Amino acid sequence: MKDVFVTYNNIISALGFNTTSNIEQISKGISGIKKQEDKKLMKNPFYASLIDTYELDKAFKKFGNGKIYTRLEKMMILSLHDVIQQSKITITKKTALIISTTKGNVDTLDSKSEFPKERAYLPELGKQIQHFFGFENEAIIVSNACVSGILSIAIAKRLIQSEVYEDVLIVSGDVVSEFILSGFNSFQAISEKPCKPFSKNRTGITIGEAAATVLVTANKKYKSDDAVKVVGDSSCNDANHISGPSRTGEGLYRSMLAAFSEAKIEPSSVDYISAHGTATQFNDEMEAIALNRMQLNNTPLNSLKGYYGHTLGASGLVETIVGMQSLYYNTLYASLGFDELGVTENINVIKKNESKELKTFLKTASGFGGCNTAVIFQKAM
Repeated sequence: MKDVFVTYNNIISALGFNTTSNIEQISKGISGIKKQEDKKLMKNPFYASLIDTYELDKAFKKFGNGKIYTRLEKMMILSLHDVIQQSKITITKKTALIISTTKGNVDTLDSKSEFPKERAYLPELGKQIQHFFGFENEAIIVSNACVSGILSIAIAKRLIQSEVYEDVLIVSGDVVSEFILSGFNSFQAISEKPCKPFSKNRTGITIGEAAATVLVTANKKYKSDDAVKVVGDSSCNDANHISGPSRTGEGLYRSMLAAFSEAKIEPSSVDYISAHGTATQFNDEMEAIALNRMQLNNTPLNSLKGYYGHTLGASGLVETIVGMQSLYYNTLYASLGFDELGVTENINVIKKNESKELKTFLKTASGFGGCNTAVIFQKAM
């Protein structure tokens, strides 16, 4: 099997409109989560990580009329354009476009939206991005709850190794909307304070929005300085409950087991874990159990939700890009918001930034419907 790399990348979030600015903020311990007072989104004040609308529209002006594109489409176009410019890739019939998202243009279903309700259909989102950049192939839509972003990398790897495509551009994103906030609020899952993943005093999730893009390729001419190789991946559904994960972490455990089998490395070879870490009672507990079953309890681990909130379908891709930077800069970034361990199984949560030689990291993700994904990355030599 040919080696497959994740290379040029971009993050657009409340922390900045490129990967560099995002990493600068994370390295300083700065969060994009702020107290929000927007009655269009939620009746009461709430904490969330939101992209500044003025800055988004200002950045999009050079692309034309921003009024004909939704908020998410503008985020995705800006992110994808940056990666195309960085990589100087030529889009051909052998170039695939993957759109990964949980809810897409769900905000267009609002009665006050200027866009037709049909714009909420995920294939329509794909068409908007495809036509803007002139992709010759229809966009592949990956919408599998909160594993969508990281699962897209696994799918891209397989498409390249099976020689269906030569290169795959993945753009992932979700926006904060009244629909999403009300949904999580109905579960009583939204924290009244910025989230605290894996902490004893955690009270739930904080929602965020972001767009992220990566180029996945086997072509070494497109290898960036921070490129990583995908050495193992797997996705498993625990079929436990529509919103609750397996209490034993079975789906995540099996995903990791298969990913390590493909990578042909031992868990002890992993230098760092980028966990899902939503700060809900059940997710964090489940992850801790699964990681202990995999004998990864001593491996340094963080959740990035304290910086971004939970960006839903974008989270896995955003966090993979930050993991790439951890390897590139040989730096472990603190799990922001963590105070006292609040799960029954011991895990090694990173409390402060630390310089350390890093070669391999594991990215995990879990989501509604029992989905779980694990992908192992190594520095591209």
